Amino acid sequence: MQPPSETGPGGPVRSVTLLGATGSIGSSTIDLLRRDRSRYRVEAVTAHRNGAALAQLARELGARFAAVADLRAYDELKAGLSGSGIEAGAGPAALVEAADRPAEWVMAAITGAASLAPTLAAAERGATVALANKECLVCAGALFMRRAAAAGATVLPVDSEHNAIFQALSAGRREEVRRIVLTASGGPFRTFSREQMRKVTLEQALKHPIWSMGPKITIDSATLMNKGLELIEARHLFAVRPEELDVVVHPQSVVHGLVEFRDGSVIAQLGSPDMRIPIAHCLAFPERMATPAQRLDLARISTLTFEEPDPERFPALSIARHALVAGGGAPTVLNAANEVAVAEFVAGRLGFAGIPALVEATLDAVERNGEMVEPQSVDQAVAVDHNARRQASHLLPEIAAMAS
Repeated sequence: MQPPSETGPGGPVRSVTLLGATGSIGSSTIDLLRRDRSRYRVEAVTAHRNGAALAQLARELGARFAAVADLRAYDELKAGLSGSGIEAGAGPAALVEAADRPAEWVMAAITGAASLAPTLAAAERGATVALANKECLVCAGALFMRRAAAAGATVLPVDSEHNAIFQALSAGRREEVRRIVLTASGGPFRTFSREQMRKVTLEQALKHPIWSMGPKITIDSATLMNKGLELIEARHLFAVRPEELDVVVHPQSVVHGLVEFRDGSVIAQLGSPDMRIPIAHCLAFPERMATPAQRLDLARISTLTFEEPDPERFPALSIARHALVAGGGAPTVLNAANEVAVAEFVAGRLGFAGIPALVEATLDAVERNGEMVEPQSVDQAVAVDHNARRQASHLLPEIAAMAS
């Protein structure tokens, strides 16, 4: 059950926990908290390995608990919290402890499959979970949503696209929805030829034309894998069939998502490309709060354009859609292989074109081995994930040579 709401001089006080406090989503959330400190109390904060930065944030926000995922960062965190009275922890169990602590609202912004256990822990105690990572629903979407519903948890989508869909769906009843359309900026290589994309560098891939994001999601945006993962996420968030989901490229990133109803009406959510807008929608839900985001000026923008994604130049989107349709353990394998591929690209051991190639080869290999089983527990999800990572690592030399 959720903890009871607290009351302060200005009215109800919402207790919050930030899983992934030092990342881009965490930083944007903290910016909003700083602007309205009287309405929020911070219970816990976590980070991957930046113990010093996390300690500083914990002190500033008055958190009661701080945890790092990397055990090697514990001493740095502990030293930074010395004399503050703030409890410290380290390792995967400490992240789950942070999620288990009595906060009414939890920002789930840990990147990667490591997010599943702590985010599920928050959902299983009935908290309001602001979901900013895709991996929970990609790795174990049916499991996550089933357990969240059983616990009476509220799951709010933070991704700008899914938050847009969440808002647009309020225009009608679920049975009246014909199609959900996610928009994609197209990333930095929208106009590149296939030959140009074979020569893409890490520096180029990290220069997103619109959004400021962490490196993993920025590279996923460059391959369009990010949009494929979002299709899988939308499947579980909104309980829709794969054929009811679509993607359109929209370079201006003003229209974040659209819902088409059976009468032909299409409801869209528009806004400046600023993550503080969807975060604020979730943070204050069901109310609205002010944000410092730039106001949308359509007259100044003048033109909004849309185009079909190119499956030849961006095969990752098609690969992800195949995993969505296949179901079972395919999305879990897709995500694990992609995490390996992106890490190898960042390390300089795999070319940009090798990212989708490695993911596809891993999916094929796992399917041939008969190991594409849908996870029924966190342990099973972790096992499928680990197996896929081993398979991707085994295939890496061959794929790297072919894609060079």
